[in-house]
Amino acid sequence: MTALHASDWDRDAALTTARILLEIKAVNFRPEEPYTFTSGWKSPVYIDCRKIISFPRARNRIMELGVEKIGRHVGYESIDIVVGGETAGIPFGAWIADRMMAPMAYVRKKPKGFGRNALIEGEVPIGQRTLLVEDLTTDGGSKIRFANALREAGAICDHTFVVFYYGVFPGSFEKLKDMGLNLHHLCTWWDVLEVCRERPYFSEAALKEVRKFLEDPVTWSKAHGGIGSAEEAKPKDAAE
Repeated sequence: MTALHASDWDRDAALTTARILLEIKAVNFRPEEPYTFTSGWKSPVYIDCRKIISFPRARNRIMELGVEKIGRHVGYESIDIVVGGETAGIPFGAWIADRMMAPMAYVRKKPKGFGRNALIEGEVPIGQRTLLVEDLTTDGGSKIRFANALREAGAICDHTFVVFYYGVFPGSFEKLKDMGLNLHHLCTWWDVLEVCRERPYFSEAALKEVRKFLEDPVTWSKAHGGIGSAEEAKPKDAAE
């Protein structure tokens, strides 16, 4: 199985992003000692998009691709303000806002407990068309909470952008779509696997186990001590 892309440009952007993430060692395969996400899913793979902030040339290229993706799929004049999700989404939101010449704000996971006790920092006027930005998404839970906070404040939030989308856990894309939130991403695990065919980044045994996970993440998670359905997923306080 390979990733499905809307166009040749989207595929090229996905593979370029995957190559960069592999080069900076943001991609982690650990089938023998699976990762446990806060939602309860077990996974042999983990992506650390926060590493991007430490590599100026890598982050510049990824942000260029991100802005181009947003322009192609949302529109260059269809966003009034870019909003980063605390905490990982804040730098990415700032870089994208700068390139789009748009105002920027950020949304908290919970009120800070003093002062205005606000969830949103910065000016987000009522009726503004916002782009919610984070580094990645697994099952979409944090995107929904952040989008709801923006909507409750009177903003329009129909689009969210991430560098990386796991693209495997059941119901995540549909859950976002059902609440009117369109997810735009640069690459997924399938793109990473495709790039791994070009160079031996990982052992063939590790790649084989990762493919098994991607083809049936629910069974893989359950077999390794994790949850076995979307209904079992624990609510999250942190952005994923």
